[in-house]
This record gives sequence, structure tokens and C-alpha cells, in this order.
Amino acid sequence: AAILLFTLGFGGVIGVVSANGGMGGVVKSASQYANTRKRSQMATMLMGVVIFFDDYANTLFVGNMMRPFTDKLKVSREKLAYLVDSTAAPVASLAVISTWSVFQMSLLETPYKEYGIVENPYITFLNSIPYSFYCILTIAFMGFLIWSGRDYSNMLKAERRALNDGKVLADGAQPLTDTELSKDGGLNSGTSHWTNAMVPILLLVVIIVIGLYKTGTDALAPGDDHSIRNIIGSSDPYRALMWGSFIAGFVAIFLSYGRNLLTLRESLESWVKGAKSMLMACMILVLAWTLGDICREVKTADYIISLTEGFLTPALLPPVTFLTAAVVSFCTGTSWGTMPILVPIAVPLAFNLLGGDPNSLVGEPIYLATFASVLSGCVFGDHCSPLSDTTILSSIASGSDHVDHVKTQLPYALTTGVISLVFGYSLVSYLPVGVAILLGVAAAVVAVRLLGREP
Repeated sequence: AAILLFTLGFGGVIGVVSANGGMGGVVKSASQYANTRKRSQMATMLMGVVIFFDDYANTLFVGNMMRPFTDKLKVSREKLAYLVDSTAAPVASLAVISTWSVFQMSLLETPYKEYGIVENPYITFLNSIPYSFYCILTIAFMGFLIWSGRDYSNMLKAERRALNDGKVLADGAQPLTDTELSKDGGLNSGTSHWTNAMVPILLLVVIIVIGLYKTGTDALAPGDDHSIRNIIGSSDPYRALMWGSFIAGFVAIFLSYGRNLLTLRESLESWVKGAKSMLMACMILVLAWTLGDICREVKTADYIISLTEGFLTPALLPPVTFLTAAVVSFCTGTSWGTMPILVPIAVPLAFNLLGGDPNSLVGEPIYLATFASVLSGCVFGDHCSPLSDTTILSSIASGSDHVDHVKTQLPYALTTGVISLVFGYSLVSYLPVGVAILLGVAAAVVAVRLLGREP
């Protein structure tokens, strides 16, 4: 219940800071420095990082707000859609506080109870972040593309068309309309200021940190080790998240009303509208838990384990899981629909292959890489799939032809996916994770150098 309340409260905060102009102010503050093609693309990427808390909010805000600047500077709509899409799910999934992090934690709750694991799922999530190779390398790859000014394949053609012919859209392109989304954004453009958004969001983070500390210290006995790790490990992250979202929502409403940005009625309606926007996410959460229960009842994990005995080794588990997640996500077009299917299977499979007490295995690199590979594989499949909700939203918010967006993004997603598989998940059993990341970044740089050309 706490997870659902946090999700609704979080949506309420997003709704209010959208309506009071705060989110638009954040983007506008950054966009004033976007006076060249390279700077406009870098500003788009940085805005995608700043709006870390939800991939949908990220996509709709960044795409709609940055489009006038990138159009003026002759950046193709396809490139804008790629930048928006590549800072949506990858950033939200790596953020320590986001709708994605809460969802991932919730998927570990039941398996951990069944195996008697005492570690807080939040600790597992935090420890698994460095193993999300695709998400990390996508951001690094995108940053180097912008810095180098290079592109390749279909994106190079689109950028040359925009730069040389002044056409941000291809002839015959049919951009997905964004008129209604722009209206629904509710941006109070006349009073847009970044503090209207950042004050509630920063308060949200502060309250969550305080909540983690408070619930963690309350759970520890006086003689226990009160290190930061133990405090967080003993905390109740769901209560902390719930407190943070509702206090931040109250402050956002009070701030909007106190600064005469919105009437009290408008503020409350914006909160309700934002909460309603999260109803689908809540429905997916409930269905995910239901699906997990069904898989456990029919012993899907046990069946998969019996099939893989004899040929699947611990070293093969992360790359196989990554590829499986990518294929399922590509076919279904949803990360959130794929993770509840694979996590209840991947976790027992990892424990079975590694052997021993599960409590001693949750910190093992192969286990963390396996858990992270589900997430990364899902995002990879999403980026390649024309059916993906975030891919479609990126096309809508950026005003891009959807088919053109998929065609131009696919070579980049495949490049990063192959690098993640070869230098990340295939080597993580033999190399420290930091070395694997550095090798992946180096491979991404080499790929851009070899394949890329300036428009």
C-alpha cells in the first residue's frame, strides 16, 4: 500500500510543479545557454538528467520545451527524439529515488521473504546500479556523440538534411501531434521559475533521506552498528518515500498558492491530475504483483531451473538474462511488463547456480549483474521497439515522425547494446565492474570515432 501511495503522491508533486511553471522554468534556465547546435543538444541531455524522477515526465517536459530551441538551431527532430528517449528510462532507472527504483525494489520483496533474506531490497538496488551497463553506456555514448559532433547511419542523413537544407523533418514525414500534450502540460509560462519545481523536489529528497535515517535508527538496537550502510539497510524505504511525496506535495501546493501562481483550487486540481496520471503505473504494479504470485504458484522458476541444469553456468547467466529481457521487452513494448516476468525467475536461478546461503550471495557480482541485466535488457528492448510507450512518447513530445525516430535510434541502441553485452555482462564474472564500465566507455568512444562523421 505504501508503494501505491508514494506513486500517487509523487504524481501529485509532478502535476503541481508542471502547472505552476516550475518545470518549464528549469528547462528555460538551461536553454538560455543553448545558442549553438552542440549546446542545445547538451542542454537537452542535461535536462533529461535533471528530471530524473520519472521517464514519462522526463520525456514530455524535455521534448516539448527544448523543441523550439533545437528547431531554431537546425537540429533534426529525429536527433531530439533520440536525446529525449535516451535520457528517459536510462536516467530514471539509475536514479536512487524515482518511480523506477521503487518498482524494482517492490519486485524483490516477495523473493527475499521466501528465501529468508534479511538485506533490504533498497540496498540490493543501490548495489546493482553499477551493473546497469546498457543504461550507463547509453548516457556515455550519447554524451560523446554530442561532444564530438558526429553521427552515423540514418541519424547522419537526418542531421545533414536539417543542417544543409533547413528541414528538421523529412519530406513526407508525419509527426505525431503534440498539441494536446502541450496544453496538458499546464505550464504557467508567464511565471516560470526553476525554484517553483526544485524547492519541492529537493525537499522530497531531504525528507526521504531523513525518513531513511529515522526508520533505520529506530529499527536498530542500541548496541548495533550504526553505520550508514546498516541504517539504510534496516530502514523502511517505502514509509520514507511516502512521507517525502506527501510533504513535498503539500509544500508545492502551498508555494504555488503563496506566490500567486495558482489558486488553491487550481493547485489541488493539479495535484489530483498528477496523481491520476500515475493510475496506470499503479495498475501495472498491482498486476505485476499478481503475475509474480501466479509464477510462484505454478513454480515457473523451478521449471526454468530444471531446464537450464547442465548447460547454464553462473558466468553465462547475466548475458543470457540481458538478451532474454531485451527480446521480451522488444516484442511487448514494455519494460514494466517484462520485469515482473523475469525478476521472479532470474533471482532463484541466480541463487541456484551460485549455490550456498542466499544471504551471503546478494552481494555477489554475478547476482547483482543478473538483477541489473533484467532492467538493462528491458530498456534496450524498449529503445529498439516501435511498440514501446516511451519511444512513442518521445516521438510525440519531440514532434518527430515515429517511424523515422525508430529508424534513426535503432543503430545507436544496437551499438550500445552490443557493447554492453560484450564488455559488460560477458566480462563481469572475470573483471571488476569499474573496469568493465571503463572498457565499455572506451568501446563506445571508438565506435563513434570509427563510424561517425560530422554532418
